[in-house]
Amino acid sequence: MHTVMTSRTHSDGRITLAHGGGGELMGHLIQEHILSALGNPALDVLTDGAVLRSGTSRIVLTTDSFVVQPLEFPGGDIGRLAVCGTVNDLAVMGGRPLALSLGLIIEEGLEIDRLDRMLRSIAGAASEAGVAVVTGDTKVIERSTGGGLMLNTAGVAALDDGVHLGFDRVRAGDVVLINGPIGDHGMAVMSVRHGLEFETEIVSDAAPLNGLIQSVLLAGIDVHFMRDATRGGLAGVLADVSERTGMSMEVHESRIPFRRATRAAAEMLGFDLLSVANEGKVVLVVGADDAGRCLSVLRQHALGRQAAAIGTLAAGTVPMVELVTTTGGRRVVQRPYGEELPRIC
Repeated sequence: MHTVMTSRTHSDGRITLAHGGGGELMGHLIQEHILSALGNPALDVLTDGAVLRSGTSRIVLTTDSFVVQPLEFPGGDIGRLAVCGTVNDLAVMGGRPLALSLGLIIEEGLEIDRLDRMLRSIAGAASEAGVAVVTGDTKVIERSTGGGLMLNTAGVAALDDGVHLGFDRVRAGDVVLINGPIGDHGMAVMSVRHGLEFETEIVSDAAPLNGLIQSVLLAGIDVHFMRDATRGGLAGVLADVSERTGMSMEVHESRIPFRRATRAAAEMLGFDLLSVANEGKVVLVVGADDAGRCLSVLRQHALGRQAAAIGTLAAGTVPMVELVTTTGGRRVVQRPYGEELPRIC
């Protein structure tokens, strides 16, 4: 372990916004500084939550902070985002979310009516996910650049004995699936910021995925790995799977679902849609024998109508993600280096 600053993490010895973007810079920051100081077996695996034992039972614990601007956007707001993001981190660990905590950091000057709207949104999203906010904390800070409101949420979930997920369970021949169109959240937020209008409104996909994921697990499908494609987007998840398993992955662009307006917005703003953040999309890795049945179960749920099998894993080659393009070419998919979409969650 070491804490030496390198050109890969801090070129001038300072943190930049790009270190929080979910890309390579954030990975270096976590590995070279945070884990070197705080590393332990539960933290070192860097999954969406920590699996802990209490007697003979297992629980999942996770936490997240939300600083999105603007606070409200088509399809959601910072309150809905906080609940869905935390619930989804628990769900992709295989857990059944039980309860949430809520930390409110309010900047002076925030309109009370706006705070009330955020709180109603939190309550609505929590009800939708079947969880309750059971504890919390409130701080008010001086007027600054905080954007009015920042949230921190933590969550706990029960983890059934029969559920075992992780990079170590991924095998050659496994199939990669996603539950629907990518990029909607990031482009909904960025479209508002840039004042873009399209024939079809771009709406955030922020949604609690625990019901969808539990339907897959209760169907007896042996899921090897899951992750929600938030910061770093689909590209970040695929790159993680390839790197952490040492396997290559072939992904077909023609199979990746997207909405035309979302893709148009990404192209207009110069973003790679694969790297754009989502808040209601889960990537699942399952055995080839289970892929068809998993796809069927996903498509029976409202949040999985457009689910698709997008790629496969292979062993014995250099670990990388190759995208077979719609024109028949190939390109390597990499996680973003820094921050493509500032403050989209």
